Amino acid sequence: MVKRLNANHLKIIAIIAMTIDHIADLLYPSFPAKPLPIAMHIIGRLTAPIMWFFIAEGYHHTRDVKKYLLRLGIFAIISHFAYCFAFGLDFVPFRSGVFNQTSVMYPLFVAVLVLWLQDTEIKGMSNVIKNILIFILIWTAFPADWSCIAVLAIIGIYRNRGNLSKQTLIMMLWVLLYAAISFFFVNKTYGIVSLFAFLVYPFMKQYNGERGKASWLKWFFYIYYPAHLVIIGVLRIMMYGNVSILF
Repeated sequence: MVKRLNANHLKIIAIIAMTIDHIADLLYPSFPAKPLPIAMHIIGRLTAPIMWFFIAEGYHHTRDVKKYLLRLGIFAIISHFAYCFAFGLDFVPFRSGVFNQTSVMYPLFVAVLVLWLQDTEIKGMSNVIKNILIFILIWTAFPADWSCIAVLAIIGIYRNRGNLSKQTLIMMLWVLLYAAISFFFVNKTYGIVSLFAFLVYPFMKQYNGERGKASWLKWFFYIYYPAHLVIIGVLRIMMYGNVSILF
């Protein structure tokens, strides 16, 4: 079977799906159980798994993990303010709730940091201390978009490189847990829609392992993510005033 999608194709799919998802958040606040916004949010479930996959790939291929971490860390900080502005959240976490207090960029940063800790011998640090540190780091992602699940999914995806079926299975087990928690404690519709992350499988099945020719796309996503959130935030204020549009 000829595989027709390279990394750039999949990243463009993720960007389009994410934009549709966030437009649904803007036009239909609080995640209502209506056909059109649900359909838009289902499309949006393609984004996170593609992001997780390429963060794991990025960790594998990077020549300098520390620079990769620095880049992810800087954009996690920038994206935090853009995310909160977009959806009308307090910039200080936990003032407006426990869930979805910062963007998914923070769990992506944590995932790479955890992978680096797992793979690196640190002088003077015992395995017990390292594992405690890793445990704490994973839990710091709990209040973020996709929570600790994003970190755990990326670790599972990375540890099973080359086996897409197993990567997808591990990812969906974590997504199932996230969906259950969301269903009972956040929003029932959101919890159910989260399960549609499995739709990414046929797209990833077409991945040919190639990067693609447009090298600028590597930076485009980092710029587009916070930029489109700022636009969403401006439109939110124009349409509804300075109120939260999340559930």
